[in-house]
Amino acid sequence: MKSLNRIYTMLLCLLVASGCTKEFTEKTPLGSATSGNYWQTEADAIAAANAMYYYMKDEDMFSRGFFWYINASDDMVTGRTNAKADAAVHFNLSGDESYYSWMYPQCYKVIRRANDVLVHVPKIQIEQKLKNRILGEAYFMRGFHYFWLSHTYGDNGDNGGVPIVTEENMYSTNFSRPQSVIDNYKQIVSDLEKAVEFLPLFTSYESRDLGRAHKDAALAYIAKTYLYWAQYDNSKWSEVVKYCDKVTNSGSERAVLNTGHPDQDYQAVFKASENYGSEYIWSVVSGVDAGSKLPGVMLENKGWGDYNGWGYYQPSLELYNSFEIGDHRKEVTILEYGREFQWLGTTKRYASQNSRTGFQFNKYMSPFGFEGAVGTTVNPNGNSPTTKLNVPILRYSEVVLMRAEALLMKGENADSDINKVRVRAGLTPVVNAGLDELKHERRVELAGEFANRHFDLVRWKDADRVYNQPLHGRSYNDRTDPNSSFTIVEVRPARPEYNPLIHHVWVIPNDDVAISGIKQNIGW
Repeated sequence: MKSLNRIYTMLLCLLVASGCTKEFTEKTPLGSATSGNYWQTEADAIAAANAMYYYMKDEDMFSRGFFWYINASDDMVTGRTNAKADAAVHFNLSGDESYYSWMYPQCYKVIRRANDVLVHVPKIQIEQKLKNRILGEAYFMRGFHYFWLSHTYGDNGDNGGVPIVTEENMYSTNFSRPQSVIDNYKQIVSDLEKAVEFLPLFTSYESRDLGRAHKDAALAYIAKTYLYWAQYDNSKWSEVVKYCDKVTNSGSERAVLNTGHPDQDYQAVFKASENYGSEYIWSVVSGVDAGSKLPGVMLENKGWGDYNGWGYYQPSLELYNSFEIGDHRKEVTILEYGREFQWLGTTKRYASQNSRTGFQFNKYMSPFGFEGAVGTTVNPNGNSPTTKLNVPILRYSEVVLMRAEALLMKGENADSDINKVRVRAGLTPVVNAGLDELKHERRVELAGEFANRHFDLVRWKDADRVYNQPLHGRSYNDRTDPNSSFTIVEVRPARPEYNPLIHHVWVIPNDDVAISGIKQNIGW
């Protein structure tokens, strides 16, 4: 949180967007800048806006990064023996582990970049529409990163929130934690409201600007901020409904993708052709050169000898069994033994010599299916296994389910919203659904995504019960044979070490505690 190089590495990309057909996230760093000649031109302002997106593609943010925390949930297990990964699974982090040391400071780097934009761009003489968009991007990116910081590390108890750094106090050397994470939520809502005011709908963007912050994303994250805030204040459930409705009625034609073909529709959501479809709210813009590595991180370790899959985050048997009979989301979400799938232009039947559970996540596999995929739809560098599929962080179906949860918590009927995702999946509509049905739908609809199953369990106060149960998988007698028989085995023991009074938040990296002088979260 100290001064972070106002002319950042990303801002060495002094190039003008006009006339360029590539997305803004693919700019090549060029040129040089100094504090004396920067913040002068339209190109400076655009480069500053682009720089705020740099860490979206960072491996330690939305590739693995925050997913290490989601990996503590009951939906998955760590696919490979890895003590650093399992330190979070068993809630015994020291604060020094490298896997968990980057998300906190990277978020503050983006916040600092946003603050600089808010200080300097208003003084640059550029066309007002462009200036508004850039300011809106800054408010959104600041709010979005505070959203992840706040619920990950802050609470409404003795720990308090996370330090609030804005353009007003960013040069200070004295920061403290606010009394409550609610102070963070107020700041997030304020930032995102300003983003709504300044940002256009994403449907107005030209192709080169798709993936920038937009009005619907800001509205949706206001709704999700209130969803998390509501665990401390029941009056916020009404705000969840209000802002979900604003997303739906924004004019960008949001809808759960449903053409009446349940065997195709949910699967279509996870194809690159739907990167900016009706369910797109906010994603990591990805391609064969850069993006979220999550598709390769979840891929079979060593990719059956064809590609460098990393073999992490494997579905648990408990997740597999949570799907109802006839739910088409099951086959889209999970690969199981004997299941046919497309792999580099051939039809393959799933078997794994590496999976601890006998399963693999399937949602992000579409780009690997094509003949000649490597170098075309998949990064040729297996050490950076990105694909042309944008990895979703928040989809419109989650907006629908947030609204359903809020209605139920207000004592109102939520069947219409819940049934939007059920019918799309080929299931019978529910009648008079309760919170248990909502929790079920949220789990099976959003499994393996950044929707954050772990924090859902924490905020519902279900984590203590769930984590005190072991997780299971299938152990196949012949791992190379898709038709092999199997036995059920325990793959993750019960975790009585989870303490809901301590582990509802994560340890702040020790280096950042030392640099800033703030207090560490209690019990870590």
